[in-house]
Amino acid sequence: MKLSIIIVNYNVRYFLEQALLSVRRACAGLDAEVWVVDNNSVDDSVPMVREKFPEVRLIANEGNPGFSIANNQAIRQSAGAYVLLLNPDTVVEEDTFQKCIEFMDAHPGAGGLGVRMIDGSGAFLPESKRGFPSPWVAFCKTVGLSRLSPKSRLFNHYHLGYLGEWETNEVEVLAGAFMFMRRSVLEEIGLLDEAFFMYGEDIDLSYRIIQGGYKNYYFPETTIIHYKGESTKKGSLNYVKAFYQAMIIFARKHFEGRQARLFVWMLQLAIYLRASLTVVSNFIRRAYLPLLDAGLMYSGLVLIKDFWENYHFNDPDYYQETVLYFNFPLYTLIWLLGVFFSGGYDERYNLRRLIRGLLVGTIVLLAVYGLLDLEYRPSRALILLGAAWALGATTGLRLLMHFWQHRSFRLQEVQSHNLVIVGSLEESERVLQLLHKAEVSKNFIGTVAAEAAPDRTHYLSGLPQLGEVVHIYGVQELIFCSRDVSTQDIMEWMSRLGPAIDYKIVPKESMSIIGSSSKNTAGQLYTIDIQYNIAQPMSRRNKRVLDLLLSAALLLTFPLQLFVVKKPIGLLRNLFSVAFNRRSWVGYAPTHQANIRLPRLKPGVLSPLDGLRLRSLDEPTRQRLNFLYAKDYQTGKDVDVIWRGWRRLGN
Repeated sequence: MKLSIIIVNYNVRYFLEQALLSVRRACAGLDAEVWVVDNNSVDDSVPMVREKFPEVRLIANEGNPGFSIANNQAIRQSAGAYVLLLNPDTVVEEDTFQKCIEFMDAHPGAGGLGVRMIDGSGAFLPESKRGFPSPWVAFCKTVGLSRLSPKSRLFNHYHLGYLGEWETNEVEVLAGAFMFMRRSVLEEIGLLDEAFFMYGEDIDLSYRIIQGGYKNYYFPETTIIHYKGESTKKGSLNYVKAFYQAMIIFARKHFEGRQARLFVWMLQLAIYLRASLTVVSNFIRRAYLPLLDAGLMYSGLVLIKDFWENYHFNDPDYYQETVLYFNFPLYTLIWLLGVFFSGGYDERYNLRRLIRGLLVGTIVLLAVYGLLDLEYRPSRALILLGAAWALGATTGLRLLMHFWQHRSFRLQEVQSHNLVIVGSLEESERVLQLLHKAEVSKNFIGTVAAEAAPDRTHYLSGLPQLGEVVHIYGVQELIFCSRDVSTQDIMEWMSRLGPAIDYKIVPKESMSIIGSSSKNTAGQLYTIDIQYNIAQPMSRRNKRVLDLLLSAALLLTFPLQLFVVKKPIGLLRNLFSVAFNRRSWVGYAPTHQANIRLPRLKPGVLSPLDGLRLRSLDEPTRQRLNFLYAKDYQTGKDVDVIWRGWRRLGN
């Protein structure tokens, strides 16, 4: 056996399918085996592999032991003279494995090999070649010196920026997404260190290869796509903590004395710095629009107050100072909450949600107004005029933002990209059907044939003229049919046309269309999977608010519930479980099989069965009810179930 390819998968089924299809093509004519180790995915990855890739050796773990342990499981059972550790969110060229084998055969001193990687936009990934993270290297990366001087040997040793993208060179660290290694070297230096759960294991293994007297190489004569962001979400605190903790394990393992202490101290400092930056950036990204709205609302109320005092009452001191520090902040907060709970900040250009939220907020304000002391009831006119101002100002803000981003004031108009499909007419029609079923709107321009001289009555052009088609028609999105177009041609065109285009690939016989526009963002999927309302942020949020409000109401009226609810003690227990987010008042109906295809919910006190007042339903009916509950969820469904099952709230 010449080559063993090992892929560790965790909940990236569609990317795994595409990776395995590209691996199948690249293995043609080679004495190779493919292993997939699944770390307890819940997205049907295992059934997909068994059904579509019977030639793959599959290890289905019942838990998630981590990246290193999973790879070692397959390495120990594999038989290839070379071992390739490959990420599931990658696509390899048809001759990638052959070229790597030839290079390693010609360089007996090579212990490991990495290749040129591009992201889903065709941009080169600098982590294709890396240096060891010494204290100085880590410092330059942490404070940003490597970014300021990307070609510097002194400041950017981490990404070896001084080495050419297209030059074969010795390097220190292989990228974990593609580690091509000699088995005899692994048997000599040991397998992946299982102390690393995720991150750092590639640096540690690369370091040990060099310590063992072998060389690591960067080999740019073949290229792979790495949809960075799929296996890890790098904007999260969990990523920051996990990555730098892995570096600390590496430092304590391979450095000694003062150097080790200095490195660990720098890494710990980096954790706090990066975590702080992550928190701040996440807050700004989520809060900037509500903060802008709040500023507009409050400043508008102040202007309205001054105008109303001077021109209606002819008294510039008519209103008390309390309106500035009590009433106006209260009005602004309630309007913001109205927009928030109506989903106006989930879809910032959705005017219907914005108007609904402001209208609900105004109704709440007018209701609350009558409950306030006379001292805090300046004038209903301020509420009504303020509501009109809030509507106009927030709408105007969104118009300006939309124009800045899309050069259009038509908020409700879907900005359809000009789309060209590259492949056969048969596959092109299949792609259009997938887009239609996935409810994705695109301005379809036409099809470019995979061959050079197609029938121009049916095709826009042949593949060699793709660049001209993109320019003439202003194409913004390309979908390549991998059944008809080689991976090598796809990558060549991605690199040639650059990141201004959105690229996607539809694998052969797959029901998904895959792509990613940036190395820093998660990949995009066009699939015909069911869209569940319960998975929407607004639905999740409103469900939680209903849980909290009902818990508070039940606590305040608990003495009355003693005469209504069948099990009062159980009600009290459930009340606190829901309040502390361990349960929900309404969840899925119990079934013999886990609802792995449905969005996860907290265990429910009640279920859709309680809304029907039925108990003896068969298993398929229960599963169907759960499916409909998740798919068509509205807050009113929970209210109805709770009302019908009120006496069983103590169950």
